[in-house]
Amino acid sequence: MTIRVIIVDDQAMVRAGFAALLSAQADIDVVGEAPDGRQGVQVARTVHPDVVLMDVRMPEMDGLTAARELLSPPPGVVHRPKVLMLTTFDIDDYVYEALRAGASGFLLKDAPPADLIAAVRVVASGDALLAPSVTRRLIADFVQQRPAPRKDPALRLNGLTPRETEVLELIARGLSNQEIAGHLVLAEQTVKTHIGRVLAKLDLRDRAQAVIFAYEAGLVRPGDAD
Repeated sequence: MTIRVIIVDDQAMVRAGFAALLSAQADIDVVGEAPDGRQGVQVARTVHPDVVLMDVRMPEMDGLTAARELLSPPPGVVHRPKVLMLTTFDIDDYVYEALRAGASGFLLKDAPPADLIAAVRVVASGDALLAPSVTRRLIADFVQQRPAPRKDPALRLNGLTPRETEVLELIARGLSNQEIAGHLVLAEQTVKTHIGRVLAKLDLRDRAQAVIFAYEAGLVRPGDAD
């Protein structure tokens, strides 16, 4: 199945470069682009992409606001694409808020071309782009600034079984499904089943939100995932 992508970035050269790279892949089709968040939302609502590559800093409407509009659409709008944020290290606070809003991850704008292609495929498949350890440190750093775990997430942990809680903790520590399976001596398919139940019970969209939830609930403390 072809992955439909739109590119939202205020730099025309960036849009053109990303579009050329992605369009050259047999399984990816660039179906639109926009120079700011507001137009990006309009294009997404028109062409219904699978993945939106969203720059963070843009005029008119920034990427964070646009991501929120796409991931929490108004009544009557049923399409919700996956959102992959494009960013640099100096705006990590925006990335954290984007992940909380439901973005599926982030990618540095100067990442190698192969990383961009792989990121689009990972996000389109329903997974979150959380492999780099910097992502886990990013989330930990921002949660560390909070005075205490939020009560609501901590209470919601009560709905998980002990095994599901273990799986959630290992997700937050940055382990892959294969690593979790090895750690708990389970089949990888069993791990996937547990993850699905965790996401459903906690009403979370993907692993990115699961990691943030685990930190905010106090299940994992800053520094644990390093």
